[in-house]
Amino acid sequence: MEIAILVLSFIILIALRVPVAWSLGIAALLTLIVSVQAIPTFTTVAQRVITGLDSFSLLAIPFFILAGHIMSKGGIANRLISFAKALVGSLPGGLAHVNIVAAMLFGAIAGSAGAAAAAIGSFMSTQMEKEGYNKEYGVAVNVTSATTGLLIPPSNIFIIYSLASGGVSIGALFLAGYIPGILTGLMLMIVAYIWAKKKGYPTASKTSLKVLFRTFIAAVPSLFLLIVVIGGIVAGVFTATEASSVAVVYCIILSLIYKEISPKDFKSIFVESSVTISVVMLLIAMSIAMSWVMSYENIPQMVTDSLLSISDNKWAVLILINLILLFVGIFMDMTPAVLIFTPIFLPVVTSLGIDPVHFGIIMVLNLCIGLCTPPVGSVLFIGVGVADTTIQKVIKPLLPLFMAMLVALLLVSVFPQLSLWLPGLFGF
Repeated sequence: MEIAILVLSFIILIALRVPVAWSLGIAALLTLIVSVQAIPTFTTVAQRVITGLDSFSLLAIPFFILAGHIMSKGGIANRLISFAKALVGSLPGGLAHVNIVAAMLFGAIAGSAGAAAAAIGSFMSTQMEKEGYNKEYGVAVNVTSATTGLLIPPSNIFIIYSLASGGVSIGALFLAGYIPGILTGLMLMIVAYIWAKKKGYPTASKTSLKVLFRTFIAAVPSLFLLIVVIGGIVAGVFTATEASSVAVVYCIILSLIYKEISPKDFKSIFVESSVTISVVMLLIAMSIAMSWVMSYENIPQMVTDSLLSISDNKWAVLILINLILLFVGIFMDMTPAVLIFTPIFLPVVTSLGIDPVHFGIIMVLNLCIGLCTPPVGSVLFIGVGVADTTIQKVIKPLLPLFMAMLVALLLVSVFPQLSLWLPGLFGF
């Protein structure tokens, strides 16, 4: 009964267009009130909302969001695009490859798919259309490639997964994301290459070593942030939370050096960041409350028993979980999905011998696909809005890129070492 109430109430609230955060909180209340009196129910859920945010690790999320906003305004994106153009612009379908590589670089530094889609898309959409590329194809490339930044660290979603999993190492998750993130980008580039050959898109002249070196040098200060953040965490110099504050200070200094924003511009940047942070933290708080209610009602154990009764073969169960998450990703944003389904599925996969770090990468890559699908694909909405087109027109060119992401998901699911080799190399 508890599962039925939880699922049905949440679906009905979403169908009524109640915001996701409030839908999560109300569904949690309705589920708990079946077995607990009304006043204790409201008190308990309220306490879980507040105490759920009382975590030092969660402080990293506001700092990384702020750093991402500073990067998108401070000229960092333009330098990364120039470097990417010099690096891969001469390949067939060059500007599509530029979009993918630039999104991987910027998304990795900013840790936000939405920021990457907005910053890279606002420049690349116009450039691709001028060069004869179909506008909707350009949007599809921008949207799917922007999600690679959630896999290539630093990434806020890995911090959230660490919280939901009960303490999986953030450093291990950061290292584990590199190869799957790069693999996803390469799969997208293969599709872009084939599409360019089929459509006869233009190819730029080969870039000289001098230009490549000059653009690389210009991008080095931005790329150095990755070394500072990830290197500091791996070396044990600071925690992920401390690294996020270092990233903010570094981005402020770098943006002032580039002189593309002035001190007075920081007011609007802080306001925009605060709005984003408040939305994300409310989602996290409500999701944590729902996760506690599910644990109290023993829902994760019931789901575990149900899945294991279907099969005790880890590959069969992993395929089933992947299919469920692909479906969930269509209707739910990534943050609440990770917070809700990690406590449900993690006990299942660990009982079958699947490493929690490996499963975290699978879950994030899986849900990245949902960010590109209607009706709640936030990155899709940003990409479409930046390019001034419609979702209906973008769906067709999105399909082959979806397939590329599914192939990457399959490879990461089947070959655990793609996720676990780097963490093992550094002793995690």
